[in-house]
Amino acid sequence: MTVMGIIRAMKNRSWLFPLLLLVAAVLYSVFSKVELPGNGFSTIGSDTVRAEVVQILDEGEIDMGGHTQKYQVVRVNILEGKYEGVPMEIDYGKRQVRSDEYDLTVGDKVMVSISKTQDNVVNAYFVDFVRTTPMVWLTIVFALAIIFISRWKGVGALLSMLFSLYIIIGYIIPRILVGEDPLRVSIIGSIILLGVTLYLTYGWTLKTHAAVLSMVVVLLLTGLLSAIFVVFSKLSGMGDENAMFLMQMMETPINLRGLLLGGMIIGALGVLDDLVTTQASAVFELHHANPNFGFRALYNSAMRIGQDHVAATVNTLVLAYAGASLPMLLLFSLARGNYGFLVNYAFIAEEIVRTLVGSLGLIAAVPITTTVAIFFAQRSESLGRWEQVLGPEGEGHHH
Repeated sequence: MTVMGIIRAMKNRSWLFPLLLLVAAVLYSVFSKVELPGNGFSTIGSDTVRAEVVQILDEGEIDMGGHTQKYQVVRVNILEGKYEGVPMEIDYGKRQVRSDEYDLTVGDKVMVSISKTQDNVVNAYFVDFVRTTPMVWLTIVFALAIIFISRWKGVGALLSMLFSLYIIIGYIIPRILVGEDPLRVSIIGSIILLGVTLYLTYGWTLKTHAAVLSMVVVLLLTGLLSAIFVVFSKLSGMGDENAMFLMQMMETPINLRGLLLGGMIIGALGVLDDLVTTQASAVFELHHANPNFGFRALYNSAMRIGQDHVAATVNTLVLAYAGASLPMLLLFSLARGNYGFLVNYAFIAEEIVRTLVGSLGLIAAVPITTTVAIFFAQRSESLGRWEQVLGPEGEGHHH
């Protein structure tokens, strides 16, 4: 195929270049794959297998330090692993606090942890219910709903979601585990992630170019702000107990401060995606509605839309973090703690810095995206042959 033939295919099939970009990103992550360190320790899920409840042996109530709760002793049949087919006994509620909302019944699928003592005695412990089937059905309903509402854009959004998970699990996490700088890995992974997903969802258009370029600038700015305020606040990344466990288990040293910074970058991605695309769309639609708008008039009009959006978005971030921390806040209030003193604890300060730095990045995204989108929008009519390469103004807007 000739170069002009490829260009015509890109123009007539807006999905072609995003698909090529997706393939290139996947190939890059595959060929630059790193070997994870094998430290030989057990962690979450490493000794857990599925089992089926076959018999209820005993039921009753037990006192757990002043709290009375139900307990059950059941026989389960191990469904996988080297003990597959072996019946074992487990208790549910004798060793841990449990909810009385759900009891074990014959036929239930559960996860059990199996361990062997030095005397070769095998013990099995209840871990949790197997929830794979309802999760699969929920995923199917979600996929059908987004495809029904958004058609081909919905398909692109689903591919984007899968690619996002792939980049996080297959690119970002392995590189952090082998000792690479978490902040650098998170920024590079985030740029790859959002760049590809935006093109997959919205196509190869000027509007998407504006959103991607704005997103890269905002990510770099957010990373810089995060680095400044993490150092200024004397945060080390040790406020999360999972990070502490990771540091103890790993032979390869991990930069916990960098891990904290990388988490801040990734945490802002989802909202940043929404904000830059919406703001870019607003600029292009305003320009399309009134091509006579100059830079100042178009900027002011778009900023009025962006101001409302960013105000709602920042509030969404705060509520999301507060909701995730609600049990901890309840415990602190129960102890009649001083909230002014609470902010000095590392695990609280990390969340505050994460929320405020992420919000600063989102606030900056509005004027940055508006400026970049205006630059593209006001030149969309004078592209000439470049439109075949850069794509149309947006979906349905061809010149």
